[in-house]
Amino acid sequence: MGSEAAAPASVAQGAGDAQSGMAHARSDDLIAQMTRSADAVTRELDRLIPAVTGPRGPVVEAMRYSALSGGKRLRPFLVLESAGLFGVPDAQALRVGSAVEMVHCYSLIHDDLPAMDDSDTRRGRPAVHKAFDEAIAILAGDALLTQAFEVLGSFETSRDASVRAALVVELAKASGAAGMVGGQMIDISPARETMGFDEIAELEALKTGELIRFSCVAGPILANAAEGERQALAAYAADLGLAFQVADDILDVTGTEEEVGKPVGQDDGLTTFVTLLGLEGARKKADELVESACAHLAPFGASADTLRAVARFVVERNQ
Repeated sequence: MGSEAAAPASVAQGAGDAQSGMAHARSDDLIAQMTRSADAVTRELDRLIPAVTGPRGPVVEAMRYSALSGGKRLRPFLVLESAGLFGVPDAQALRVGSAVEMVHCYSLIHDDLPAMDDSDTRRGRPAVHKAFDEAIAILAGDALLTQAFEVLGSFETSRDASVRAALVVELAKASGAAGMVGGQMIDISPARETMGFDEIAELEALKTGELIRFSCVAGPILANAAEGERQALAAYAADLGLAFQVADDILDVTGTEEEVGKPVGQDDGLTTFVTLLGLEGARKKADELVESACAHLAPFGASADTLRAVARFVVERNQ
């Protein structure tokens, strides 16, 4: 029983270099796509949250400070890509993406408050409560959350009232006590210090994963797609969200504040995927989650290649 002969070192090295080059090119293509998407979302948010004068001006200024501050805009990108699988017009998907970004920005504003994570910086500049004050920061977060549902409920988002209602219900579930808020509550509870892997995974599935899940199922909701297609994207999102958080825990240990854009080392003393699995174990787990996420996209064939690239990107990023 023979085995195939090993390729000569020069050939093997050449093949490795070629694969590395292709992977780098794909990564550059994805970053370029995400940059274009992020720019479009920023323009839409600028339109949806116009500056105002008078006594209520400061809260709108704080909303704009947070919402227009950049960032990866990963969640809106997932909305646009999931919608693209079903031929949903970009204008509709962009509105939904902007709504989910409003919710995300609200969560960051409140997360940075002294009563929560007490972070002075966000995205490389002062957090909202530092740039303004705590009262304005709380109100700006409240206003962003509320406006997100106004955007989803508007006729411009969909002419189909049942679609608008489904979007509102799904985002409400993803954002509230059964989703992001519930995850944050677990995160600040005393029990957080002694949690095992399954409990930490549940925490992150709520705190981070639910908003990612909404972003991925928004496309099939907009398109009134089949339930099986929606479930496939929800399963992809579940693995993607967990991979994202594992990568975040790794960055909290290996990254710098300049790279990450916010303080690092804030998880010291807390149970995280890194403390549970070790650094190399966490990296292996992230890779496994990426493979699982990509497998859920099989029904969509090559049209979901960008979503597959996103899954790999979230564990390779340095911010």
